[in-house]
Amino acid sequence: MTTLEAPRVVSLAERPDLETAMLEMEATWPEFIRPDPVVITWAFERHAEHQLVVLDGDDVVARAATVPFCWDGDPETLPDTGWDEALRLSMLDTHDGRPLNTLCALEVAVVPGQRSRHLSGRTLAAVADNAREHGFRDVVVPVRPSRKHLVPEMPMDSYVARTRDDGLPEDPWLRVHVREGGQIIGVCPASMTITGSLAQWRDWTGLPFDTSGPVTVPGALNPVEVSVEHDRAVYVEPNVWVRHRLDSFLTKGAPS
Repeated sequence: MTTLEAPRVVSLAERPDLETAMLEMEATWPEFIRPDPVVITWAFERHAEHQLVVLDGDDVVARAATVPFCWDGDPETLPDTGWDEALRLSMLDTHDGRPLNTLCALEVAVVPGQRSRHLSGRTLAAVADNAREHGFRDVVVPVRPSRKHLVPEMPMDSYVARTRDDGLPEDPWLRVHVREGGQIIGVCPASMTITGSLAQWRDWTGLPFDTSGPVTVPGALNPVEVSVEHDRAVYVEPNVWVRHRLDSFLTKGAPS
């Protein structure tokens, strides 16, 4: 068992040999969530300095995949198609030479067996440190709440509004962000869209997918819409935009 006495953060720019280990790190993404590998490869190659790996000895225990883009700072202009659009904007803004002033964290993940060691908040702090070092003014995150899948029929707005007696979000992952200085600024209702044939969905989930209409799928934040007639199913995942202003982001406890 690892001790996490001195976790270290390195970027893929510093340690390109860690790319495979970063990609293959155990995480909790459902099988059906499959970001475009071509786009991910572009992000890793073009912005390797913003892909972070947390190491305990030689073991990868957390990762953060981030991309820069140009944002005017107005919460209203963050895209409703959060995850997908942030990646697209990063590609366009990078290609067109626009000022890349904001870092978007597409994923912050911790190996499941390491979660009790507070690595999620520490990895978020490392993302902020990386953003500051490169002159960004904000970190924004299309957050995938960790327990929304338990209530897939509940609208995301209603879920986000659930708080504990201390005023913090009821959802553990949203709570980590708020504790680390994040501000919940809105819902991106169509953050990621996954479309596949019924055969693909059966392979991903083990469910029959033999009836048209909404289907509750383990791990999905919303029901999956199935069309037997057209031999396809579509999952549209909502996320929550969280903003971390770098002048207020906590750095205490960040890995070094």
